[in-house]
Amino acid sequence: MKLLADKKAIVTGGSRGIGKAIAACFASHGASVALFGTNLEKGNQVAQELQALGASKILFYQVDVADTSQVEKSIEQVYEDLGGLDILVNNAGITRDNLLMRLTPEDWDRVLETNLKSIYNTCRAVVRSMMKQRQGKIINVSSVVGLMGNAGQTNYAASKAGMIGFTKSLAKELASRNICVNCIAPGFIETDMTDALNEKQKEGILTQIPMQKMGLPQDIAYAALYLACSHSDYMTGQVLTVDGGMVM
Repeated sequence: MKLLADKKAIVTGGSRGIGKAIAACFASHGASVALFGTNLEKGNQVAQELQALGASKILFYQVDVADTSQVEKSIEQVYEDLGGLDILVNNAGITRDNLLMRLTPEDWDRVLETNLKSIYNTCRAVVRSMMKQRQGKIINVSSVVGLMGNAGQTNYAASKAGMIGFTKSLAKELASRNICVNCIAPGFIETDMTDALNEKQKEGILTQIPMQKMGLPQDIAYAALYLACSHSDYMTGQVLTVDGGMVM
């Protein structure tokens, strides 16, 4: 059964890692998907790849999600190209790790803008139409780091914790209009970010995970599918941790 048949979705950071896995999962369940990303060549390649999975339409939009004007124009284009919107997944995120005493203002600002200001930009651009249609799903991809902190990631942790507070507040604003707003907090997932870690760092991480393994992008994609489909219609303002047991 296709759980998202005829649904229309935006997935930011959709051309790699977790975002690509979410887009692929949505497409295989019948959704049309707009991918937001910054790498035009990679984005178009992924869109062509995912089109074969059964979606009505897969389109890529080159967008800096930290740029309010770019986001507004791109989302207007999505409504025109897809004929509406049912699901927004805010997955775009970056890291610029360092101890606070060495963290530059530029690295602080860029992480907060990409990870946190971006969800202000996208949500603000879609809520009015979702309220009019009295339905919608907004899924923000946070992190367990936003729940428990991590040395060397004050900027990243602040952005992801802020995302959780934003999610709960927006859920309260929109609940009466049948719009569900939820968060996924992934643990350590095998992506480009974790590939950059050395073996000693990976071994240290595994000691923190009761299941003693990292997750896969598909693990987050299935959680997003649940939050995007009708099975979660009575769930809003929640943080769904997918982390191998790190946060209990």
